[in-house]
Amino acid sequence: MDNILLIFICLLMGLGMQRLTAFPKNGHLALNQFVIFVALPALALYYIPKISISADLLYPLAIAWVGFGLSFLFFYTLGKRLGWPNRLIGCLIITAGLGNTSFVGFPIIQALYGDEGLKTAIMVDQPGTFVVMATLGLITATLFAKGDANPRQIATKIILFPPFIAFVVACTMNVLHFDFIELFQKVFQKLGGTVTPVALISVGLQLKVDKESQHWKFLRLGLLFKLIITPAIFFLVYRLILGGKGLTVDVSILESAMAPMITGAILASNYGLKPKLSSMMVGIGIPLSFATIALWYYILTHF
Repeated sequence: MDNILLIFICLLMGLGMQRLTAFPKNGHLALNQFVIFVALPALALYYIPKISISADLLYPLAIAWVGFGLSFLFFYTLGKRLGWPNRLIGCLIITAGLGNTSFVGFPIIQALYGDEGLKTAIMVDQPGTFVVMATLGLITATLFAKGDANPRQIATKIILFPPFIAFVVACTMNVLHFDFIELFQKVFQKLGGTVTPVALISVGLQLKVDKESQHWKFLRLGLLFKLIITPAIFFLVYRLILGGKGLTVDVSILESAMAPMITGAILASNYGLKPKLSSMMVGIGIPLSFATIALWYYILTHF
């Protein structure tokens, strides 16, 4: 579980670097750009050409796409009814709608379900969470950051978004059954491996736990939706309504219970959607999720 240890070390490093005068106050902005322009595209180019497309994708795919739709419906409706500012609504939609299905999800799923479970987790993450972040997440960030973006502006931002460009290239390679030579694959894998440590240090740099902060009530609501309500909905639909059983269904439901996505928080922060709240969703959501994931694993194995 070295990945879990790395999460806490990187968060603590980011928190500690806040006190270093030698580190630029806006240093997190450069780290965010590295994640978006370099590390995320590398991840797409490494993993997506290797994905096997089949009907088994439907359960794990829906976790990301339907989950984000539920988040949008919940927070947009509630936010508009209560008169929340657009930036707050957008922040909660993105951070509560995208799960940390890879760096937190992969080691937990592998520990609980083995390599077969990990295969399903990859299906949740790469064609699911990653693509939703690069498309619907970006659209949401654009709309709620300004509120007046027209369809052409949104389309332009998506088309020019580096992770999306890499996704299109990688999908084309997948369809053509083509992959990079081993040398390039290793390079992309190593670059992609920097996503989590760099992003988490950036989160730590922005994380400020202020007991008097007005963000706490929104943080509680966002984490309640992400860690409890979302997996409860998928459990109800997958298990009770559709009657789904087996490894694929259980892994998919457990992945829906993961903490907020680190790069989703980076995206929200990059567009000025309540950066402090975005960081709190990740910084507090990840450690809290270990308790709620244990609860959901118990429910999946006993009911």
